[in-house]
Amino acid sequence: MDGLDLQIRNFLYRRFVETGQAPRTDDAAAEFGLRGEEAEAAFRHLHDAHALVLERDALEIRMLNPFSCVPSAWRVEAGERQWYSNCAWDSFAVCAALHSDGRIESSCADCGEPLAVDVRDQKPVQRDYLFHVLVPARQWWDDIVFT
Repeated sequence: MDGLDLQIRNFLYRRFVETGQAPRTDDAAAEFGLRGEEAEAAFRHLHDAHALVLERDALEIRMLNPFSCVPSAWRVEAGERQWYSNCAWDSFAVCAALHSDGRIESSCADCGEPLAVDVRDQKPVQRDYLFHVLVPARQWWDDIVFT
């Protein structure tokens, strides 16, 4: 990524945290004085660099890791707001990214029982949960939305 890519990425994260809404290409174009096609190319470049994840069929942001820009099974209360994350791992990273204590809520993928973990001082309060990843890390980006 070059300097402009980093500036655009930082803008996208900042705007998302401020508004709770995924910025669009026209937001980036206006912020940086870009033509629409330049902003679109920047989004694609950031996607290709794994700096964000775009929807499969639209030039819209799905993930600004660790944040999910669409509703997911992982809800995080942090920084006095509600967020979605992409998985259990990312849920802890939402608290870390916001420098905030928080509460993570989801349900067990196996039995459906509700799960809740409080995060205090950068550590989980409940320590009896296990985190299991079905997909080996080397294959995560083969289909990051499924992973």
